[in-house]
Amino acid sequence: MASPSPARPAGGQGRVLIVEDDDEVRRAVEQGLNLLGFEARSVGDAEAALALLGRAAGSPEVLVADVGLPGISGIELCRRLRAERVDVPILILSALDQVSDRVAGLQAGADDYLVKPFDLEELSLRLRALLRRAAVTAAPAPATERVTVGARLWLDLDRRRATFDGQPLDLSRREFDLLAAFATNAGIVLSRIRLLELVWGYDFDTDTNVVDVFVGYLRRKLEAAGAAPRLIGTVRGVGFVLREP
Repeated sequence: MASPSPARPAGGQGRVLIVEDDDEVRRAVEQGLNLLGFEARSVGDAEAALALLGRAAGSPEVLVADVGLPGISGIELCRRLRAERVDVPILILSALDQVSDRVAGLQAGADDYLVKPFDLEELSLRLRALLRRAAVTAAPAPATERVTVGARLWLDLDRRRATFDGQPLDLSRREFDLLAAFATNAGIVLSRIRLLELVWGYDFDTDTNVVDVFVGYLRRKLEAAGAAPRLIGTVRGVGFVLREP
């Protein structure tokens, strides 16, 4: 299959790379997305995807990856790309409708999660949303934006750095986004649904515990840096709040 051209075609929705080992599913998704205006291509394993993503010209603008790939799994593919600072939006596909699988994908750096079987129109809508968000993120900021909470917690939103008492916090992508959401709303109680909107940018099932899981990660890293326990407090039945340290 020929490599896509660097420029987006007129009226195109964006360049999509589908990584799926099921030939029938791969062909159906690729053909369907092309009919919907995307410039889609597909490969059958993560190794082929990594080779394509290493090319500057015509590199995919969004990635759709199945969890159960042969060799390198979809989740491991996410980890490798994020470790190499590849910021292409990633949507994970899986037949496993389990919260733990969603959390694993998101923790690895995925941006969205869709359970099989899925509707092609829903997939296209999610891909468009990811492309819009990526375009906003890539836009240059007019000035460096910094947020401080009290005298101890400091965030540089542009450079995505955070410190507590001058000590750098080693945060994953989602952990930083979550801390930024709290810091820019310090003292305000944020519901789980609101945090999902602010950090993940789309709706999850209402029974997911992904917010609680990532709040737990963030609390442990803040406490390791010297923060008091429960700097991020739980408001029972409502949500969470970042208190001044």
